[in-house]
Amino acid sequence: MKTALATVAVLVLALALGWTSEAVRVEENGLSFSLEAVERLQELAEGSGTAGQHSPRLRMSSASLCDDPMLPQEFLPLCQQRGASASLSRLAMVPLDVCEICAFAACTGC
Repeated sequence: MKTALATVAVLVLALALGWTSEAVRVEENGLSFSLEAVERLQELAEGSGTAGQHSPRLRMSSASLCDDPMLPQEFLPLCQQRGASASLSRLAMVPLDVCEICAFAACTGC
């Protein structure tokens, strides 16, 4: 009985943590993106940088990111807007560790 209760408690905790991370949204230019999508964007932006640059996130090309098949689909409306490069650059610099506790102005839903 105790193991069944412990298992249920662990499952409830895992589900609660999963729902919490999915609920966090990052807002940019009138659009809202999941925290997971912003994390993926940051991974792509870091991978597109050239060695020796001070910050690869600042030098990324919005065209190359928007054409990347690994870019989450929720960024496609942003890619079609004017100023997409600046918006993607700002999203690539969102401090995710601070965003997870909603201490960053663009992050909501904690």
